[in-house]
Formats: sequence, structure tokens, C-alpha cells
Amino acid sequence: MKDILETINELRQQRDWTEYQLAERSGLPQSTISSWYRKNLVPTVPSLEKICSAYGITLSQLFSEGDNPVVLTDSQKKLLNVWSKLSSEQQSVIFELIDKMR
Repeated sequence: MKDILETINELRQQRDWTEYQLAERSGLPQSTISSWYRKNLVPTVPSLEKICSAYGITLSQLFSEGDNPVVLTDSQKKLLNVWSKLSSEQQSVIFELIDKMR
């Protein structure tokens, strides 16, 4: 799976923006963006939409690997939103459950 925080950082660096400039352009608090990196959190879908708007790209482009755009369904957006609110321990439990379901 693509590392979204790494992608956000790469896009920021390509534009030669600071975290502060990204915060200003996206309308998100700089503390929110910084906390994603400090705590290794996945941003919520609304936050990702604001980041994409600042970069002038779509969510699909943000998540794409290579030239193949990814289209998120409403269910996938909902899942990503819920996932971003889980602690790393809770995420580990979910991964364990998924592994057992295979």
C-alpha cells in the first residue's frame, strides 16, 4: 500500500513548500499536519481532500501508483475515515483479524 504521508511530503518538497505553506494553502492547522508525521497517523478523507485541493490534484491522483488513477468508492472513503481515527494498536488488531479471514 502506498505511504500517503510520504507522498504528501514528496509533493510538498516538489513545490518547495514548508509545512507552514502547505497548511496555509490547504486551510489545515500546521499542528495537524505535523502531528501526522510525529504520530504516524493517516489523515482523514476531508483532510486529504484539503491537501489535494492545495496541490491542485484529485484524491485519485494522490492514491495512484504510477499512471493508474485510483477511484475510491463511498465505502472505501468511509473505511479510510474510520481507519484514520484508530490507534496503532487498534489497527494491528484489525490487520490480525483480516489475516485470519483469508
